[in-house]
Amino acid sequence: MPIETARRVPSNIEIAQAARPLQITEIARMAGLRMEEIEVYGPYKAKVSLKALERIRSRPQGKLILVTAMTPTEAGEGKTSTAIGLTEAMGRLRKKVILTLREPSIGPIFGAKGGACGSGYAQVLPMEDINLHFTGDIHAVGTAHNLLAALVENHLLHGNALSIDPKRILWRRVSEIPDRNLRHIEVGLGGIGYLKRETGFDITMASEIMAILALSSSFADLKERLGEMVVATTTDGRPVRAGELRAVGAMALLLKDAVKPNLVQTLEGQPVFIHTGPFANMAHGANSVLATEMALRLSDYCVTESGFGADLGLEKFCDIVARSAGLKPEVAVLVVTARALKVHGGLSLQEASSREDTKALQRGFENMERHIGIIRRLGLVPVVTVNRFASDTPTELKIIEEHCMGLKIRCSISSVTEKGGEGGLELARAVLGALQERSARFQPLYPLDQPIAAKIETIAREIYGADGVEYLETAEADIRRLTQEGFGGLPINMAKSQLSLTDDPKVKGVPSGWKLKVREVHAAAGARFLVALTGKILTMPGLPKEPLAERLDIDSDGKITGLF
Repeated sequence: MPIETARRVPSNIEIAQAARPLQITEIARMAGLRMEEIEVYGPYKAKVSLKALERIRSRPQGKLILVTAMTPTEAGEGKTSTAIGLTEAMGRLRKKVILTLREPSIGPIFGAKGGACGSGYAQVLPMEDINLHFTGDIHAVGTAHNLLAALVENHLLHGNALSIDPKRILWRRVSEIPDRNLRHIEVGLGGIGYLKRETGFDITMASEIMAILALSSSFADLKERLGEMVVATTTDGRPVRAGELRAVGAMALLLKDAVKPNLVQTLEGQPVFIHTGPFANMAHGANSVLATEMALRLSDYCVTESGFGADLGLEKFCDIVARSAGLKPEVAVLVVTARALKVHGGLSLQEASSREDTKALQRGFENMERHIGIIRRLGLVPVVTVNRFASDTPTELKIIEEHCMGLKIRCSISSVTEKGGEGGLELARAVLGALQERSARFQPLYPLDQPIAAKIETIAREIYGADGVEYLETAEADIRRLTQEGFGGLPINMAKSQLSLTDDPKVKGVPSGWKLKVREVHAAAGARFLVALTGKILTMPGLPKEPLAERLDIDSDGKITGLF
């Protein structure tokens, strides 16, 4: 059955530029902040002082609602838009709600994905600023990270008092722009007095400093964690930490403003904290602990989004973020699309977006059910929402609803992109109903005292559905060394493709009879987790053949075009 061509709706940037946002001082007042607790960055955004958290920390916490998704397609399924639309809808129901989101990476904006501030009438403002430089947090992280790299090189040049092994320098550099030519480079080509060696760049969002910024509970905690970062190994095998290089003070100075959450608003005027931006396929995929706790103390409901599917961002939120910060999420909204279901049912993305196919749709239910199972395994109450696209047919939507009813899962059709908060009212009521059940029994997936390999195996089997783990390259030796160095009690941050439950992005649905391939394990000691690299995951993306950067422009009046 062909799908009718949808009517033309304004682009995201057209909607954002036509909006009339409230002054940020009014948003701060609505959120319960005092004027002396905010630092205004123009009329529509502000930094929030950590003194505000000190003032409200004794208050009871509100309810924590996570927004996650089934395994997404390359186009994304609208998880951020859903989180924004849900917040707008709860505002329409006169609930005291605050949204917390991650800061968008500049890289995807110039690459293939475009902006990350929602879509249509479910957006956060000022969209152009947030998607570009915002308040400079990402720049600060990159500068602090590369300063440490320079200090390591400088230490080697001037005597190497710590006996660092030049072949075991672990601290690479970072860049905000995806550039595949920087993945593997050679430095020190200047001649006499330079240390010639191989190294490389990662994307800034994959920096351990970004993860630390997101997980720190205070400025003092931030400095302590910075000092714990392992940057190299000595000639006799001992880890060298950033604190030994006397780098902490300078890095903390560069991060003095970045540690403060950013306050903005939804298109309908609800308060939003946007802070830190670790990717969920490389890092832990959640906004800052400071922003989330601030939102929980100021409101009755905090809506937050975890990156990619429940197998990545949600699992990491529960096993890393919530465990370390003492958070207790209750409800997880699972964003589903007819398009993604059909892709996991065997269609290409183009086919799934252009025609009805109820059989492929039904075959895709297995992937959705796997993510529902992950949510329940972590002790949360699942609520399914179908993010409606113009290409969806009434028959497809009805089949999804009926299937969820058969599973005894609350399900709603969301039209937040088209209608904003009004299009999310059904979802908001479903979430509030789930919260009233009081049936959530949040629990992390594994105990921290399990051996490293056992924790990796638990994630592989219980979250991804693998038959086990296959260790390649240095992985087994890494695990032995990390255990000997005292890192065995840390949680696992799995670096894995977001496009599949497996480590192969081409494998769709819910495959069986496969093993997770882990090729390397290293410690992010300051972030206090271990990173297991799987498959062919890259920590430095590249630009596509026709990057969006080629279409971006700004005129002499300051009007931006081509952003999204």
